[in-house]
Amino acid sequence: MNDILCGIGGRLKEWRKANRMTQAETAELLEMSLNFYGDIERGKCRLSIEKIILVYDKLGIDPTYLLTGTKSPTVGFYDIIKDCPKDKIFDMEQIVRYASNLYRKNNKND
Repeated sequence: MNDILCGIGGRLKEWRKANRMTQAETAELLEMSLNFYGDIERGKCRLSIEKIILVYDKLGIDPTYLLTGTKSPTVGFYDIIKDCPKDKIFDMEQIVRYASNLYRKNNKND
């Protein structure tokens, strides 16, 4: 588990340095304490699911890459829809809308 946490921390540190940010600036952006963020970079603490989503929203780091180090191909909503059978597009749009609303509702409570 420690290797996984160190990998996640290393990828966050790599992003932070590439974007010329301090740990304090990154911690503030991710709505966490400087000490907690520093422990994440050092692989001593783990991120919650909510924080992984926040990393994606605020830093643009793909969760798959953050967790595994594997870069996934860029696939957007419209890439998924174009391959969706015509009679299922409405259902797909509703699922995405529901997930988006659920995410927003949960973040208002934080």
